[in-house]
Amino acid sequence: MLQKIKHHKELLSYALAMALLMLLLRWLEFRFMILEHQYEIYVGLIAIFFLLFGIWVANKITKPKEKTIIVEKEIRVTSNDDFVFNESEMLERKISKRELEVLTLMAQGLSNNEIAQKLFVSLNTVKTHSAKLFEKLEVKRRTQAIETAKKLQLLPPTLG
Repeated sequence: MLQKIKHHKELLSYALAMALLMLLLRWLEFRFMILEHQYEIYVGLIAIFFLLFGIWVANKITKPKEKTIIVEKEIRVTSNDDFVFNESEMLERKISKRELEVLTLMAQGLSNNEIAQKLFVSLNTVKTHSAKLFEKLEVKRRTQAIETAKKLQLLPPTLG
């Protein structure tokens, strides 16, 4: 590395000298400009400062705190008269009647605690039924379980 620098020493010295001369010229030009147009420069700098400050304040004031996300989803509306319970799917997935009750109450919007009170069982029992349902329906959340059950005709489409 040092050999390369020594090899180009003359070129580097000329480049450094030119850079210093350019800096000196720019400094002299800048001094002349400041002495000649001192008042306009200060007014311009103050104007730029207030412009940037105004933009910053406007962004802080008008920026919404919450983002609104619009999700379009197709909803099929059918009547309960057309609903036919798919018992073969229930047997194939080995869903018990108690698990189906828990699923129905989930679809009605009840919490695990409310389901436990309504069915006269413990909260842990409801959680166990929910976990088994999620496994049998191959889902991870309550909403997915309800949607899957409606698609499989285990729940009426108007429930929930």
